[in-house]
Parts: sequence; structure tokens; C-alpha cells
Amino acid sequence: MQDAEGRLREAVRLTRVVRLPKQHLATFGVTRLRYYVVTKPLYQELVPGNDETVVREGTVVAERPAMVTPTYMLNLEGFGDEARRYMEGLVRRLGPNSPGLLYQYRNEPAGMEIVGDEVSAVAQRIAGDLDSRSVDLASVIQGVDELWDVSLLKFIYEYTAASLSSNLGEMKSMGLLEPDPGTELPRGAVTRIEEMFQQVRQGLDPAVLKAELDRWGLFEQYQDRFFAAVMGR
Repeated sequence: MQDAEGRLREAVRLTRVVRLPKQHLATFGVTRLRYYVVTKPLYQELVPGNDETVVREGTVVAERPAMVTPTYMLNLEGFGDEARRYMEGLVRRLGPNSPGLLYQYRNEPAGMEIVGDEVSAVAQRIAGDLDSRSVDLASVIQGVDELWDVSLLKFIYEYTAASLSSNLGEMKSMGLLEPDPGTELPRGAVTRIEEMFQQVRQGLDPAVLKAELDRWGLFEQYQDRFFAAVMGR
């Protein structure tokens, strides 16, 4: 019997993307990606010859990629000691303000059904239907029933990696990766902070802006504007 780590490796190995999205992640907006994860139900091993497939569907919401640096990542909570040592190594190797992108995702499950056919046939049928309707932002993933979310995460990781060069290219073409003269941070990060000041005036919780300034080490530089924005709400 496999241990937990062995089951994870097996789930990753058996995951297959039957249909890829026809578009990359949006660089400057939110991407809503429909997914269908098809799996053989656990109980099927007890009922040989009874072909059924579990179809789980939902939407992965990808927020606009955020500009980050190794120093910024060091100020995020929830990382263990090994992860922090890795980030510190990036600071030494790449520089504290080397630009990168941080992607954030939210999973919105929409339902599950049992279909009376074998897994590959169901997956191909769903993929064919999406193609016939020209649904660009949808994917079909063949995975493992008890670890279907691992199969989904594997797909998301690969989809992100495929989108990364395109997203970076768009930001570079607009000068957003260039250092801002006033802060030496990527210009895109400073642009994002300016947008958040506007959002505070429109109702954004000031604590969100404060946390962002702290992560960049910029609160002292912006504190007069911060308090003026809070008072002027």
C-alpha cells in the first residue's frame, strides 16, 4: 500500500490534459477558466465491467498577475524556514528588486455527476463539445478520483508556466519591468500601488493598502499620502 507521498506522485503521473485552453492567462485582467476533471470512481474496482465516469466541473478564477520581487516574497506570511531560505538565496543571486510575477487562484466547484461510459470516451466527448462551441477558456483533465484536486493543480501549474513568458513579454513591452526612478522597484509595482490608493478612496479597506506598502518596505515613504487617503474617504 502506497504512502501519502507515493499516492501524490502517482496522481501526478496519471494526470493527462485532454483539452488545453485556447488562450493564455490574461496579463492585465481576471481569467475565468472552466474545467472538467474526469475520473474513474473508486468503487469501480469492486464492480468490474460496469464502466462509469465521475465528471467534476467548476471554474478556476485567476486574478491579474501581481508584480513581485524576492524581497517582497520574503515579507509574505505562511512560508516555512526552507522556503524563506530559498527566497533569501534569490535575493543574493538575482538582487532584491528583480521582477517576477505572482499568480493567485480561486477554485469555484460547480458540481459532480456520474456518467455511464469509460473515462477516455467521456473526456473526448466533453472536449469535442467544447471545440464545437468554440469555448476558448475551458480545459478537460483526466485524473485520479480520490486526488482529483491534485490533478487540477498539476494542470494549473503547467498552464501558468505556459502563460508566464507571454505575460512577462506584455509587461516588458509596456516598460512595467523597468525600475521606477523614485523607488528602484519595478514600475509595474508602483503603478499597482497608485491604483490601490484610488481604490481606497472608492472604498477599499485601507489595511489592504497598508499591508502592500509594508511588503514593499514603502510605508514610511508613502505614509503622508496614506493617511490623507484614509481621512479623505
